[in-house]
Amino acid sequence: MTQEVLIDVKNLTMRFGGLTAIDSLNFEARNGEITALIGPNGAGKTTVFNCITGFYKPTEGGIFLHAPGGRRDLSQMTGHKINSEGGVARTFQNIRLFGRMTVLENLLVAQHMVLHADWKTVIGGLWSSRAYRQSEEDAIRIAGGWLERLGLSEWADHEAHSLPYGEQRRLEIARAMCTNPRLLCLDEPAAGLNAVESAALAVLLNEICSDDGIGIILIEHDMSVVMDISHHVVVLDYGRKIAEGPPEKVKEDSHVIKAYLGADEDEELIPEIAEDLGVSGL
Repeated sequence: MTQEVLIDVKNLTMRFGGLTAIDSLNFEARNGEITALIGPNGAGKTTVFNCITGFYKPTEGGIFLHAPGGRRDLSQMTGHKINSEGGVARTFQNIRLFGRMTVLENLLVAQHMVLHADWKTVIGGLWSSRAYRQSEEDAIRIAGGWLERLGLSEWADHEAHSLPYGEQRRLEIARAMCTNPRLLCLDEPAAGLNAVESAALAVLLNEICSDDGIGIILIEHDMSVVMDISHHVVVLDYGRKIAEGPPEKVKEDSHVIKAYLGADEDEELIPEIAEDLGVSGL
Protein backbone atom coordinates (compact mmCIF):
# COMPACT_ATOMS: atom_id res chain seq x y z
CA MET A 1 0.00 0.00 0.00
CA THR A 2 1.34 3.42 -1.00
CA GLN A 3 1.83 5.72 1.97
CA GLU A 4 0.60 9.30 2.03
CA VAL A 5 3.00 12.11 1.15
CA LEU A 6 4.41 13.71 4.30
CA ILE A 7 6.79 16.28 2.89
CA ASP A 8 6.98 17.70 -0.62
CA VAL A 9 10.13 19.59 -1.64
CA LYS A 10 9.40 21.83 -4.62
CA ASN A 11 12.07 23.60 -6.71
CA LEU A 12 14.30 24.02 -3.65
CA THR A 13 17.20 26.34 -4.43
CA MET A 14 19.85 27.58 -2.00
CA ARG A 15 22.52 30.06 -3.02
CA PHE A 16 25.41 31.41 -1.00
CA GLY A 17 26.56 34.49 -2.90
CA GLY A 18 27.54 33.21 -6.34
CA LEU A 19 27.54 29.54 -5.26
CA THR A 20 24.43 27.47 -5.94
CA ALA A 21 24.49 24.74 -3.30
CA ILE A 22 21.05 23.32 -4.17
CA ASP A 23 19.63 23.73 -7.66
CA SER A 24 15.84 23.33 -8.17
CA LEU A 25 15.53 20.14 -6.13
CA ASN A 26 12.24 18.22 -6.13
CA PHE A 27 11.40 15.10 -4.12
CA GLU A 28 8.78 13.63 -1.78
CA ALA A 29 9.01 11.70 1.49
CA ARG A 30 6.12 9.62 2.78
CA ASN A 31 4.62 8.67 6.11
CA GLY A 32 5.90 5.38 7.50
CA GLU A 33 8.83 5.24 5.07
CA ILE A 34 12.57 5.87 5.18
CA THR A 35 13.85 8.21 2.48
CA ALA A 36 17.63 8.33 2.08
CA LEU A 37 19.40 11.41 0.75
CA ILE A 38 22.78 10.34 -0.58
CA GLY A 39 25.60 11.68 -2.73
CA PRO A 40 29.35 12.34 -2.71
CA ASN A 41 30.88 14.83 -0.25
CA GLY A 42 29.80 18.35 -1.14
CA ALA A 43 26.67 17.21 -2.98
CA GLY A 44 24.44 19.46 -0.84
CA LYS A 45 22.80 16.91 1.46
CA THR A 46 23.33 18.80 4.72
CA THR A 47 22.22 22.05 3.06
CA VAL A 48 18.90 20.35 2.23
CA PHE A 49 18.57 19.25 5.86
CA ASN A 50 19.32 22.76 7.07
CA CYS A 51 16.59 24.14 4.81
CA ILE A 52 14.04 21.56 5.97
CA THR A 53 14.79 22.15 9.65
CA GLY A 54 14.96 25.94 9.54
CA PHE A 55 18.69 26.59 9.87
CA TYR A 56 18.65 28.12 6.38
CA LYS A 57 15.90 29.99 4.58
CA PRO A 58 15.85 28.79 0.95
CA THR A 59 16.58 31.27 -1.80
CA GLU A 60 13.73 29.85 -3.87
CA GLY A 61 11.16 27.08 -3.70
CA GLY A 62 9.09 25.59 -0.92
CA ILE A 63 9.12 22.69 1.57
CA PHE A 64 5.55 21.60 2.15
CA LEU A 65 4.61 19.48 5.16
CA HIS A 66 1.29 17.64 4.92
CA ALA A 67 -0.25 17.42 8.40
CA PRO A 68 -3.75 16.95 9.86
CA GLY A 69 -4.15 20.73 10.07
CA GLY A 70 -3.39 21.16 6.37
CA ARG A 71 -0.32 21.79 4.19
CA ARG A 72 2.31 24.13 5.62
CA ASP A 73 5.38 25.61 3.95
CA LEU A 74 8.29 25.00 6.33
CA SER A 75 10.43 27.49 4.41
CA GLN A 76 8.13 30.27 5.65
CA MET A 77 8.30 29.24 9.32
CA THR A 78 10.88 30.30 11.91
CA GLY A 79 13.25 27.62 13.12
CA HIS A 80 11.72 26.78 16.51
CA LYS A 81 8.20 26.61 15.05
CA ILE A 82 9.31 23.99 12.54
CA ASN A 83 9.75 21.68 15.52
CA SER A 84 7.00 22.85 17.87
CA GLU A 85 4.28 23.40 15.25
CA GLY A 86 5.53 21.55 12.18
CA GLY A 87 6.63 18.47 14.10
CA VAL A 88 10.07 18.14 12.49
CA ALA A 89 12.98 16.84 14.59
CA ARG A 90 16.59 16.14 13.65
CA THR A 91 19.89 14.74 14.82
CA PHE A 92 23.34 15.86 13.71
CA GLN A 93 26.40 14.25 12.15
CA ASN A 94 28.43 15.39 15.18
CA ILE A 95 26.63 14.34 18.35
CA ARG A 96 25.13 17.33 20.20
CA LEU A 97 24.03 16.05 23.58
CA PHE A 98 24.09 18.00 26.84
CA GLY A 99 27.12 16.13 28.09
CA ARG A 100 26.95 17.14 31.77
CA MET A 101 23.24 16.42 32.05
CA THR A 102 22.04 12.91 32.77
CA VAL A 103 20.55 10.76 30.06
CA LEU A 104 17.07 11.28 31.56
CA GLU A 105 17.56 15.05 31.78
CA ASN A 106 18.49 15.17 28.08
CA LEU A 107 15.10 13.66 27.26
CA LEU A 108 13.26 16.01 29.62
CA VAL A 109 14.91 19.05 28.06
CA ALA A 110 13.54 17.90 24.71
CA GLN A 111 10.05 18.27 26.16
CA HIS A 112 10.47 21.78 27.53
CA MET A 113 7.79 23.10 25.14
CA VAL A 114 5.26 20.83 26.87
CA LEU A 115 6.42 21.70 30.37
CA HIS A 116 6.24 25.42 29.52
CA ALA A 117 3.19 25.32 27.27
CA ASP A 118 1.69 28.52 28.68
CA TRP A 119 2.39 31.10 31.37
CA LYS A 120 0.03 29.41 33.85
CA THR A 121 2.07 26.20 33.70
CA VAL A 122 5.31 28.16 34.06
CA ILE A 123 4.04 30.09 37.08
CA GLY A 124 2.61 26.86 38.49
CA GLY A 125 6.08 25.38 38.44
CA LEU A 126 7.18 27.92 41.06
CA TRP A 127 4.96 26.28 43.67
CA SER A 128 4.65 22.86 42.02
CA SER A 129 0.99 23.14 41.11
CA ARG A 130 -1.02 20.06 40.25
CA ALA A 131 -1.00 20.93 36.53
CA TYR A 132 2.77 21.37 36.52
CA ARG A 133 3.33 18.12 38.44
CA GLN A 134 1.12 16.29 35.94
CA SER A 135 3.07 17.73 33.00
CA GLU A 136 6.32 16.74 34.67
CA GLU A 137 5.09 13.20 35.35
CA ASP A 138 3.97 12.86 31.73
CA ALA A 139 7.38 14.05 30.50
CA ILE A 140 9.18 11.53 32.73
CA ARG A 141 6.86 8.74 31.54
CA ILE A 142 7.52 9.57 27.89
CA ALA A 143 11.28 9.77 28.51
CA GLY A 144 11.25 6.47 30.40
CA GLY A 145 9.38 4.81 27.57
CA TRP A 146 12.00 5.82 25.03
CA LEU A 147 14.85 4.84 27.34
CA GLU A 148 13.36 1.37 27.67
CA ARG A 149 12.59 1.07 23.98
CA LEU A 150 16.16 1.98 22.99
CA GLY A 151 17.80 -0.11 25.70
CA LEU A 152 19.12 2.90 27.63
CA SER A 153 17.27 2.50 30.96
CA GLU A 154 20.38 1.42 32.83
CA TRP A 155 22.09 4.67 31.78
CA ALA A 156 19.27 6.97 32.92
CA ASP A 157 21.21 8.55 35.81
CA HIS A 158 24.58 8.69 34.04
CA GLU A 159 25.91 11.88 32.50
CA ALA A 160 25.42 11.74 28.74
CA HIS A 161 29.12 12.21 27.95
CA SER A 162 29.95 8.99 29.82
CA LEU A 163 27.93 6.76 27.48
CA PRO A 164 29.68 4.62 24.87
CA TYR A 165 29.50 6.12 21.38
CA GLY A 166 26.78 3.81 20.09
CA GLU A 167 24.54 4.59 23.07
CA GLN A 168 25.06 8.33 22.53
CA ARG A 169 23.80 7.91 18.97
CA ARG A 170 20.68 6.13 20.24
CA LEU A 171 20.17 8.80 22.90
CA GLU A 172 20.11 11.48 20.21
CA ILE A 173 17.36 9.60 18.42
CA ALA A 174 15.44 9.12 21.68
CA ARG A 175 15.70 12.85 22.43
CA ALA A 176 14.36 13.72 18.98
CA MET A 177 11.48 11.26 19.38
CA CYS A 178 10.52 12.82 22.72
CA THR A 179 9.32 15.86 20.76
CA ASN A 180 6.66 13.64 19.15
CA PRO A 181 7.69 14.44 15.57
CA ARG A 182 5.86 13.76 12.31
CA LEU A 183 9.16 13.84 10.41
CA LEU A 184 12.53 12.70 11.78
CA CYS A 185 15.67 13.92 9.98
CA LEU A 186 18.79 11.90 10.77
CA ASP A 187 22.22 13.16 9.72
CA GLU A 188 24.53 10.14 9.37
CA PRO A 189 23.05 8.08 12.24
CA ALA A 190 25.36 5.13 11.49
CA ALA A 191 28.57 7.21 11.54
CA GLY A 192 31.14 5.57 13.83
CA LEU A 193 29.02 2.50 14.53
CA ASN A 194 30.30 -1.05 14.11
CA ALA A 195 28.48 -3.68 12.05
CA VAL A 196 26.43 -4.98 15.00
CA GLU A 197 25.40 -1.46 16.06
CA SER A 198 24.50 -0.54 12.47
CA ALA A 199 22.28 -3.63 12.19
CA ALA A 200 20.54 -2.73 15.48
CA LEU A 201 20.04 0.84 14.19
CA ALA A 202 18.40 -0.48 11.04
CA VAL A 203 15.93 -2.52 13.12
CA LEU A 204 15.19 0.50 15.34
CA LEU A 205 14.49 2.88 12.45
CA ASN A 206 12.19 0.40 10.74
CA GLU A 207 10.31 -0.07 14.01
CA ILE A 208 9.90 3.69 14.45
CA CYS A 209 8.48 3.96 10.93
CA SER A 210 6.09 1.03 11.28
CA ASP A 211 5.06 1.41 14.94
CA ASP A 212 4.96 5.21 15.20
CA GLY A 213 3.89 5.89 11.63
CA ILE A 214 6.27 8.78 11.07
CA GLY A 215 8.48 9.52 8.09
CA ILE A 216 12.27 9.47 8.25
CA ILE A 217 14.70 11.28 5.98
CA LEU A 218 18.32 10.31 6.51
CA ILE A 219 21.70 11.30 5.19
CA GLU A 220 24.05 8.33 5.28
CA HIS A 221 27.40 7.37 3.76
CA ASP A 222 27.17 3.71 4.77
CA MET A 223 25.63 2.28 1.60
CA SER A 224 24.95 -1.09 3.23
CA VAL A 225 22.67 0.69 5.72
CA VAL A 226 21.03 2.80 3.01
CA MET A 227 20.32 -0.15 0.73
CA ASP A 228 19.12 -2.27 3.65
CA ILE A 229 16.54 0.01 5.22
CA SER A 230 15.48 2.68 2.72
CA HIS A 231 12.18 2.60 0.90
CA HIS A 232 13.18 5.46 -1.37
CA VAL A 233 16.56 6.97 -2.30
CA VAL A 234 17.31 10.45 -3.68
CA VAL A 235 20.81 10.98 -5.08
CA LEU A 236 22.45 14.42 -5.27
CA ASP A 237 25.58 15.56 -7.06
CA TYR A 238 26.72 19.22 -7.02
CA GLY A 239 23.32 20.25 -5.66
CA ARG A 240 21.27 18.58 -8.37
CA LYS A 241 19.19 15.42 -8.27
CA ILE A 242 20.74 12.83 -10.58
CA ALA A 243 18.65 9.79 -9.63
CA GLU A 244 15.66 8.79 -7.53
CA GLY A 245 13.77 5.58 -6.78
CA PRO A 246 13.91 2.34 -4.79
CA PRO A 247 17.39 1.27 -3.61
CA GLU A 248 17.68 -1.65 -6.01
CA LYS A 249 17.07 0.68 -8.96
CA VAL A 250 19.29 3.53 -7.77
CA LYS A 251 22.35 1.39 -7.06
CA GLU A 252 22.36 0.21 -10.68
CA ASP A 253 22.03 3.73 -12.13
CA SER A 254 25.04 4.64 -14.26
CA HIS A 255 24.86 8.33 -13.24
CA VAL A 256 25.07 7.34 -9.57
CA ILE A 257 28.05 5.07 -10.17
CA LYS A 258 29.81 7.80 -12.12
CA ALA A 259 29.18 10.37 -9.36
CA TYR A 260 30.56 8.08 -6.65
CA LEU A 261 33.43 6.47 -8.50
CA GLY A 262 34.32 9.00 -11.18
CA ALA A 263 33.90 6.28 -13.82
CA ASP A 264 32.64 7.00 -17.33
CA GLU A 265 29.24 5.49 -18.01
CA ASP A 266 30.61 3.11 -20.63
CA GLU A 267 33.60 2.01 -18.56
CA GLU A 268 33.58 -1.39 -16.90
CA LEU A 269 33.73 -1.17 -13.12
CA ILE A 270 36.53 -2.77 -11.19
CA PRO A 271 34.87 -5.90 -9.70
CA GLU A 272 35.91 -5.10 -6.11
CA ILE A 273 34.46 -1.57 -6.32
CA ALA A 274 31.23 -2.80 -7.87
CA GLU A 275 30.87 -5.34 -5.07
CA ASP A 276 31.34 -2.64 -2.39
CA LEU A 277 28.59 -0.54 -3.94
CA GLY A 278 26.32 -3.57 -4.26
CA VAL A 279 26.16 -3.35 -8.05
CA SER A 280 25.50 -6.56 -9.92
CA GLY A 281 26.61 -5.11 -13.24
CA LEU A 282 25.89 -2.45 -15.82
